[in-house]
Amino acid sequence: MAWPSHLPPPDPQLVRTLTEQQEKLRQQVVLQKPTFDLKLLAGCDSSFMGEHILSVFVVLKYPELELVEKVWHYGPVEMPYIPGFLAFREAPNLVQAYQKLEHTPDLIMVDGHGIAHPRRLGIASQLGVLLNKPTMGVAKKVLTGKHEEPAPVKGSITPLLHRQEHIGNVIRTKDKVKPVFVSPGHLMDLETATRIALGTAVKHKLPEPTRLADHYAEVFKKEV
Repeated sequence: MAWPSHLPPPDPQLVRTLTEQQEKLRQQVVLQKPTFDLKLLAGCDSSFMGEHILSVFVVLKYPELELVEKVWHYGPVEMPYIPGFLAFREAPNLVQAYQKLEHTPDLIMVDGHGIAHPRRLGIASQLGVLLNKPTMGVAKKVLTGKHEEPAPVKGSITPLLHRQEHIGNVIRTKDKVKPVFVSPGHLMDLETATRIALGTAVKHKLPEPTRLADHYAEVFKKEV
């Protein structure tokens, strides 16, 4: 992953420390067919505002996709930007936003990657381990791996591969729009994550949980 030319190089000791932490967290990731009875589905998203971050959680009834709760938390960003370690900038604020929820979701859909990450620990996986909750990632752009373009009709799927490992699926959630990249985060498997992502992409490219989290991030920015 190339270092952006406009940024100063990161502190080597910090990179080593984060790499060690990332490896410890990665070893705790469990990929499995979920055991929950899915009734409440959360979506979350974060938006950076200078040196601060706004994190939003929404909770929807499943399968009705009726909004039952929305919360947000705004705070300072403690960690500099380092490619491959973005989750360390996002996760602390997301955890604080999650703690404000009155409804406990069975599954969290994260705007970002799960194991579809160079070291198999994207924000969805990291957040899942930190909260000990089932998570899945739905991202708008690929971070790592190679794939064929899925057919242009909704429901078309191709595998996302990295180092001969199937780390995610590339899913067309709407006819003739760019696909999304779905991967399991924690306590989740790819088959279930793919089914839920497709089933909750009702009218838009993004599934409703992350679409609404992104929507309310823009709304809540006006309250900060």
